[in-house]
Amino acid sequence: MIKYSRLISACLMVMIAIVVTAQAPTNSPYTRYGFGQLSEQNFGSNQAMGGIGYGLRNGLQVNASNPASYSAVDSLTFIFDAGISLQNTNFTEGDVKTNAKNSSVDYIAMHFRLAKGFGLAAGFLPYSTVGYNMSNTSAIQGSEDEYGNKTYQTLSYNGEGGLQQVFIGLGYNVFHNLSVGANFSYLYGDISRSTTTVLSNSNAFSSALTNKIEVSDYKLDLGVQYTHQLKDKHVVNVGAVYSYGHDLNATGYKFIEKYSGSSVATQSIDTIKNAFAIPHTFGLGATYVYNNKLTVGIDYTLQKWADVKFNNEKGLLTNRNKIAIGAEYLPNELSNNFLNRIRYRVGAHYSTPYAKIKNKEGQLVDGNKEYGVSFGFGLPLYKTKSILNISGQYVKVSPKLKGMLEENYLRINIGLTFNERWFMKWKVD
Repeated sequence: MIKYSRLISACLMVMIAIVVTAQAPTNSPYTRYGFGQLSEQNFGSNQAMGGIGYGLRNGLQVNASNPASYSAVDSLTFIFDAGISLQNTNFTEGDVKTNAKNSSVDYIAMHFRLAKGFGLAAGFLPYSTVGYNMSNTSAIQGSEDEYGNKTYQTLSYNGEGGLQQVFIGLGYNVFHNLSVGANFSYLYGDISRSTTTVLSNSNAFSSALTNKIEVSDYKLDLGVQYTHQLKDKHVVNVGAVYSYGHDLNATGYKFIEKYSGSSVATQSIDTIKNAFAIPHTFGLGATYVYNNKLTVGIDYTLQKWADVKFNNEKGLLTNRNKIAIGAEYLPNELSNNFLNRIRYRVGAHYSTPYAKIKNKEGQLVDGNKEYGVSFGFGLPLYKTKSILNISGQYVKVSPKLKGMLEENYLRINIGLTFNERWFMKWKVD
């Protein structure tokens, strides 16, 4: 008989393959700015708990938010973790409402003990995503000919791509209650944005402006965790992280094409080197654990985007603040009752924007604030330590100015933490 864990693993891998070849991971007009929509370094359990992770220390799941947590894995465990998201987005602008459906791979990683005191993790995480397609048609003032016919202008905006990171991380237990760690990532990808202007008058010129970014560089994250035993059943974990900000090995391209009918009349290309950067990031978090059943945590993150140049310009981005809270309750891990072995999770988060956006007058203003709530379950698989993580998130993206586009996300996250005792040594008498 095929084990349930193997069956679910196979199903999840198939789902991941489908998602990879399916649709774009996002469909938001606000990804026109900056590097697009930023992704968090969250895995299955973190996502359901509001995105907390700096103070989480659990050797049964991967926690890339703080690499110091890798040292918590025991010597017999090998973890493979993978997850996907299914998302429905509702857009509201005045009385107009539209919907979009998207899917994406959230993470793929493995985690095991490398040596005494050392834990290793490696995997894939998205850094940012860009995806939008919209257009607007309007009459050009003063364009009426002698017969009263007007010339109409259609502006089309398209964007796609994003940045990804492949990482390897080490966590080391310096003392019994103090751990340090680091993630070393290869950051890569490309982002393409284009604006096309088409005039209804066949004798008029049309134009296409395309901006493209190509990135190939490193990313470094450092972490530390301290564990303090209050009483027999009471533990407090405090964690801190720092991500190094630096100029990126990135190239920006600007293509301008003008058309007369179907023929290209003029064409120009500009290339900009080293015009982009990523910010210094600071994070601090703490969790309280009671009797290995109840976990409650809070995280704060500051990303110093205001000091970062984008396309060789400063002032286009602003500092991003995020606060997240979350909790997990496990009634009884050793119970024969399935419901008592489920991990029940809940969380919430709030974040300020990192990119400034243009208002209807074309002026740069602060972008959108984000509010989110989440809940989920960690379902134990039959006769294994593997966990099927399922969570739901509701996120509201609220612009600073009234009348601008609002976004509401309903996101379903599905992940599998495959955990088996692969390194057990058998003794023969």
